[in-house]
Amino acid sequence: MDTNVEAIITAKEKGLAQCPVCHLLVEIDNAKDNYCPRCDSKVYLRINDSIQRCWAWTICSLIAFIPANAFPIMTILYFGKGQPDTILSGIVLLLKFGMYPIAAIVFIASFVVPLAKIVGLFFLLYSLKNTSKLSKHQRTKMYRYIEIFGRWSMLDVFVVALLVALVEIGAVVEIVAGPGATAFGVMVILTIFAANSFDPRLLWDRETSNSMEQER
Repeated sequence: MDTNVEAIITAKEKGLAQCPVCHLLVEIDNAKDNYCPRCDSKVYLRINDSIQRCWAWTICSLIAFIPANAFPIMTILYFGKGQPDTILSGIVLLLKFGMYPIAAIVFIASFVVPLAKIVGLFFLLYSLKNTSKLSKHQRTKMYRYIEIFGRWSMLDVFVVALLVALVEIGAVVEIVAGPGATAFGVMVILTIFAANSFDPRLLWDRETSNSMEQER
């Protein structure tokens, strides 16, 4: 925990809030609805029901993560015959063919990143109610990484979509998307919704209040 946290004055304590669209700091009047003077977007001190919505989206994304990895994501047919592959079995197949860089990219983008994003969101939500060894700066950085890198999880869905559209050589080679691809796409979308619904400013509010309670 930061030793100088008592010296931090948040924008909320000054009656200011950031516009979610143009990021302008706007003075808040609690007696009425507040709108950004620059882009006319509605401004809140904190996102309404941020914690509840983030919990709901994150739990749903964890549920979707299971069929996304258990069901086949695609089937490569050679002369009408082929074996369906899940994400992990496809990675193993790439390793057998010696395609180590591609296997590493698929493993990181399609398995590690989505799982890390879900676990990271659970950790951030847990830290709002419990003490954490990570400082507010570190947790805020974690949220930014989750928000930025989580979108790259869609790489696997794009690859499957392109292969299905482009690789079809008559009756010789055909690629068929499996139910795992649909579940994976749903899972990625749910994690994006979860990250967008989380208000990182709550991390600063919680840590400040904890420090004030410890000083009393």
